[in-house]
Amino acid sequence: MTQKKPRELVLKGISGSPGICIGKAYVVDQEGVNIIERYPIAKTMLPREIDRFKHAVGKAKEEHARIIKSLDKDVSETLNILETHMALFKDKMLYGRTIETIQTEQINAEWALRKVSRQIKLMFQQVDDPYLQSRVNDIVQVSDKIMANLLGARNIKIADINKRVIIVAHDLTPADASQIQLELIKGFVTDRGGKDSHTGIVAKSLKIPSVFGLARATASINNDDILIVDGSSGLIIINPEEDTLFRYEERLARFEAYRADIERESHLPAITRDGVALNLMANIELVEEVVSAKDNGASGIGLFRTEFLYLDLKRFPTEEELLIKYKELAELMTPQSVTIRTLDINGDKFNPYIDPVEEANPALGLRAVRFCLENKDIFITQIKAILRAGAFGHIKLLIPMISCMEELAQVKAVIRQAVAELERDEKVFNKDIPLGIMIEVPSAVLMADELAGQVDFFSIGTNDLIQYSMAIDRRNRRVAHLYQALNPAVLKMIKMTFEAAHKNNIEVVMCGEMAGDPINIPVLLGIGIRHLSMNPASIPVIKKMVRDIDIEKARKISEELIQFTTVQEIIRFIQEEYKDILPYKETED
Repeated sequence: MTQKKPRELVLKGISGSPGICIGKAYVVDQEGVNIIERYPIAKTMLPREIDRFKHAVGKAKEEHARIIKSLDKDVSETLNILETHMALFKDKMLYGRTIETIQTEQINAEWALRKVSRQIKLMFQQVDDPYLQSRVNDIVQVSDKIMANLLGARNIKIADINKRVIIVAHDLTPADASQIQLELIKGFVTDRGGKDSHTGIVAKSLKIPSVFGLARATASINNDDILIVDGSSGLIIINPEEDTLFRYEERLARFEAYRADIERESHLPAITRDGVALNLMANIELVEEVVSAKDNGASGIGLFRTEFLYLDLKRFPTEEELLIKYKELAELMTPQSVTIRTLDINGDKFNPYIDPVEEANPALGLRAVRFCLENKDIFITQIKAILRAGAFGHIKLLIPMISCMEELAQVKAVIRQAVAELERDEKVFNKDIPLGIMIEVPSAVLMADELAGQVDFFSIGTNDLIQYSMAIDRRNRRVAHLYQALNPAVLKMIKMTFEAAHKNNIEVVMCGEMAGDPINIPVLLGIGIRHLSMNPASIPVIKKMVRDIDIEKARKISEELIQFTTVQEIIRFIQEEYKDILPYKETED
């Protein structure tokens, strides 16, 4: 009897790292973690239960430490991420609260751990910043490792795979990914994970294609199935037809040639074909990421998110604690500039040490500068630390989510108060650091001309600008298709913002995710944007793109495509005009 050939199946996920690979699937099993029973623990047995939890944490830490020790010291970005995970094993939110829950509710360690990790996950998901939202993965992955030890489940041993395959897993931690043997593993795909996950960062550093968030990859793929992984478009093709296979083999060859070019030219400046120099900077959230920013050729830090120090403590940090971090960053980047964004949180939902206030729509509520103006003691502490750090390097002050002139006036009053207090206390500081605001809500775009007269620079935060312009919740999968960077309405808002800044002779930086996607670069340059800030790993790719662009052509194309009425027309137009320099997007429709 003839065996029926498996049918070609395409799954769409999230691009973890770009590139294409073709090979046999190796499905990594993760067993037991989701089967959790709740049972009471007698008061006299609580110390033993807590010890059981501590032993599971200790074992997970030992395994993690062994992985860190096995890595080469030149993979600094991966080491930083793994060390972050190491700290999470003893994080007060996870470790401390689980022990507290075992004690207070007198329940087994597995159930307490699951309850606490879910609470933390919910708390992070309330944050509007997509990067911070993606940190949920880190908590879940660390929690899973501890849980596996509590349940006695078998651990994944990625390092033991001795075949040339593509890994298929429910989830992979950065530690799992770091064990991948590059000469054997062609790529990997997972059910879980997101675009900005730490696993994705490790995958990019390994330069192997990956696709995350496929939901049912492990259920749909069998060992030895033939897979095509298109990490650039976030697609996987299971058991491809002959024509599909042939097409992707050609694309693979083109992609590899393109990547060779990028690596050869990564040290070159970002200058267009007609000689216009661009300023490509890095978005970071940890001082340790300066290494990655410099390695990738960043010409400064265009966005330093300041939320992490607030997350690490069970209280608000002091002025001195903030100063140490900001000063270190300024000194590391001197003479290049560092733009420090003030606290951008939805405070009542995010920080467990603030009295909770119910809000029906947190994204529209007391967040970012609104929270800071409601809590002036917290705000002025941060402003003073930033002004003091300004004495040690080229620092710029950036205020998020300004929506009206009144808010900006209040911010300036706080800055004046901070200056007065520093002068009174005879502190060393720089009162003349440039002041900028983020343009990320439609009202700020409409008032950009007036706002530009009051500040030194604009920073366009496209993540929020798209969300608020299109009135969509980015976390809602049912409307996620409307999150369109190249929507005509979004492009018109960017153009209005640039023109208002240009008229008032102030600088415009684009620091949203839009700046790191090659397909957007021609239209942004055509509009007039010359300062872009992005994930450090995206800088070499954008540099390559910039060097192949002629500004005058981009300007004409920009004028033409901004007249289009649909995003599909705009994408098709750019793909046709720049098909020779957009290899990452050639398979994306």
